[in-house]
Amino acid sequence: MPELFRMFGMNFFFFSNDHLPIHVHVANSDGEAKFQIVPEITLINNDGMKRKDIRLAESIIEENADLIIKRWKEFFNQN
Repeated sequence: MPELFRMFGMNFFFFSNDHLPIHVHVANSDGEAKFQIVPEITLINNDGMKRKDIRLAESIIEENADLIIKRWKEFFNQN
């Protein structure tokens, strides 16, 4: 499970057997969410995370979208 980074008590990661479209999982002590990155950042699933944490996670993903895409492509050899 490649971890991308941790911020504000949230872990941003993807699974080693993940699939397209490019997306990221976010987990904190309340639950887990999944966001699609491409073509635009979209909440796909929320399993227990509070709305304020979803908004914060989305903001962090927006700021780091290029890094997430780069790491995804590197890991899955999609250069």
